[in-house]
Amino acid sequence: MQELLSCTNIVFHCAATVRFDDHLRHAVQLNVTATQQLLLMASQMPKLEAFIHISTAFSNCNLKHIDEVIYPCPVEPKKIIDSMEWLDDAIIDEITPKLIGDRPNTYTYTKALGEMVVQQESRNLNIAIVRPSIVGATWQEPFPGWVDNLNGPSGLIIAAGKGFLRAIRGTPKAVADLIPVDTVANLTLAVGWYTAVNRPKSTLIYHCTSGNFNPCYWGKMGFQVLAAFEKIPFERAFRRPYADFTTNTITTQYWNAVSHRAPAIIYDFYLRLTGRKPRMTKLMNRLLRTVSMLEYFLNRSWEWSTYNTEMLMSELSPEDQRVFNFDVRQLNWLEYIENYVLGVKKYLLKEDMAGVPKAKQHLKRLRNIHYLFNTALLLIAWRLLIARSQMARNVWLFIVSFCYKFLSYFRASGTLKV
Repeated sequence: MQELLSCTNIVFHCAATVRFDDHLRHAVQLNVTATQQLLLMASQMPKLEAFIHISTAFSNCNLKHIDEVIYPCPVEPKKIIDSMEWLDDAIIDEITPKLIGDRPNTYTYTKALGEMVVQQESRNLNIAIVRPSIVGATWQEPFPGWVDNLNGPSGLIIAAGKGFLRAIRGTPKAVADLIPVDTVANLTLAVGWYTAVNRPKSTLIYHCTSGNFNPCYWGKMGFQVLAAFEKIPFERAFRRPYADFTTNTITTQYWNAVSHRAPAIIYDFYLRLTGRKPRMTKLMNRLLRTVSMLEYFLNRSWEWSTYNTEMLMSELSPEDQRVFNFDVRQLNWLEYIENYVLGVKKYLLKEDMAGVPKAKQHLKRLRNIHYLFNTALLLIAWRLLIARSQMARNVWLFIVSFCYKFLSYFRASGTLKV
């Protein structure tokens, strides 16, 4: 520990819980208390030149326009930290909605508290804050489309590409503020350099977002993802990939019932009949719960000021701008999305190699359940139509009569040949 304290020149504080549904106590421990403790350690580092804190562009998502400033929270972070140590879980669950207010989850709330802690506990440290938006696959390095987890957009791409996710509530004209992870890394390194060399008098905040420079909208991005599936199909898909945005609660609930939950219930019924443990309904509910947590960000657009980010870009030499490129104006979204889908597919292939035989059997059963469900719906609809329409009954009698005569003809032809 002493060697760490005496030899460290720069700290990049990236550790955090990014779970949207995390319990407030756990989120405070990792995103607030841990930040406070790391700042205390940093104050004991005699050779420290810069402390770079990674926050999120959505720490103040309750605002439409977000400036490069630290916004105060109604309750001081120290009071929140102290209360989390002695309150029981039931009371914390009860007060959580009141504490987070108009923020959507504990993640964004505790990241805002973390920024306040950075401001209050900074002492004489050279500190900067980087706020990335929705972090996606790499743009350029180590190769286009590289991913190492299935969080955020990657999970949605898999769910849609495998045919599980058919509808999601979102606003097609809302800005999809996606930012490649290597862009975030390049900006963070450049911020570390500038903070250590120029030693700004105040804490500078850098927004790492794409909406201001090169906006792409959820509707357009959705079409690009579906087009990428045509070129780069996923292995052993449940059904043909197709997903669309719904704009109201009624249509969302309809698609969730008909195209998500119903096939899962039927498949679990099949598992029970064959003496196995049902699991598909649980997995589907988990998927829908994850999607519902993302709906807040799929239905809104934000504006982030980027003066500090543009200033930093101008401070870099042409060579550094090339090596540490964070200028998203050069990003081609169509090419990026194709590489993203390909990167997710590569990640899946690597993860699934050990379980290929079981996966094939599992997905074959899912397809059969899907076909059975569609056939049942068709028969029910046809039965209702026959009951209500004389024309439908006449058509049905004609088809049955024609099939009977057709079979009778082939039977008679076979008899004559013998």
